[in-house]
Amino acid sequence: MRLSELRQAIADEFGDAYGRVLMRDLVLSALGGVTAEQALAAGRPARDVWLALCAETDVPKSRWYGAGLPSQRK
Repeated sequence: MRLSELRQAIADEFGDAYGRVLMRDLVLSALGGVTAEQALAAGRPARDVWLALCAETDVPKSRWYGAGLPSQRK
């Protein structure tokens, strides 16, 4: 997942304004207690950040791969 795909998935799932708040303020326990912005700045892959956001905000697993993004391989 590219950063642009992450941003699009966040906007599609949460909306632009709320998505920016989540990226900046929500602490993601799955990523060691940092925000999404901090995780990306530290070099974490965008896919890891997206999945951590989905888990932390209780997004249904059917939508964890983002609108317009490839589905999980089986």
